[in-house]
Amino acid sequence: MTHPAFQPNAVAVITGGASGIGLATAQRLAAMGLRLVIVDVREALLEPAAEQLRQIGAPEVMASSTDVSDREALVELEALIAERFGGTDILMNNAGIQPGSTMLDDSENWLHILGVNLGGIVYGTQVFVPRMIERARLGLVINTGSKQGITTPPGDPAYNVSKSAVKTFTEALAHELRNTERHQLTAHLLIPGFVFTDLTRGTRTEKPTGAWTPEQTAEFLFQSLERGDFYILCPDNDVSRELDEKRMAWAIGDIIENRPPLSRWHPDYAEAFNLYVERS
Repeated sequence: MTHPAFQPNAVAVITGGASGIGLATAQRLAAMGLRLVIVDVREALLEPAAEQLRQIGAPEVMASSTDVSDREALVELEALIAERFGGTDILMNNAGIQPGSTMLDDSENWLHILGVNLGGIVYGTQVFVPRMIERARLGLVINTGSKQGITTPPGDPAYNVSKSAVKTFTEALAHELRNTERHQLTAHLLIPGFVFTDLTRGTRTEKPTGAWTPEQTAEFLFQSLERGDFYILCPDNDVSRELDEKRMAWAIGDIIENRPPLSRWHPDYAEAFNLYVERS
């Protein structure tokens, strides 16, 4: 069984689709006979990925080197897809970057991270979803967030801010769609754990034991969509769902209990957090 939107010849658009989670998702859709549009700024990866998807079984594959932080470029792409395929049924706003950041970093770095990670999702939704609603076909919008956008660990604030905003945006999108008539779209938030991709690879050549593969993450995504989950909270080989839930509950507890922000990493609360994890 799988989600009923994944029908042969349906059209799926995946940003960041030439590698990692995006490509792993596209591979599964190709095997189901969907027509695919993979979008990525890394031109060298696009055509090899597209050919791989054709070999798997996708009846048509369109590859586009498009910067998702450029709204006008997405407008042009959406029009091309509508002309070629009639429109979009599944939209996966997945493109993301993580070059690293500090609080007092160069503003250009912050704007670049926010432009891709948040702007790409906002623009992708605003550009593609109106025609998806108009078509009234069964469809999905999947936005890729991050656990770092929920527990916001110290060390990479620009990335955390962007992914926190993706969570808020996607929750609002789901509410909006739920209260809009005459369409069959639903929105979903993919929350990966530690996944070994180009984003997390660094200088490593082999997958760390704690990380999931993109294929495992895609499998969990499809299982969760079949259940109708909005929050697709992925475990990995290091962190169970139970521990994720405790970390997230502690994070919101900072507000409820009036603790210092990020108290999980505060020396005055470290022991209390460890006891909470052990006892709860």
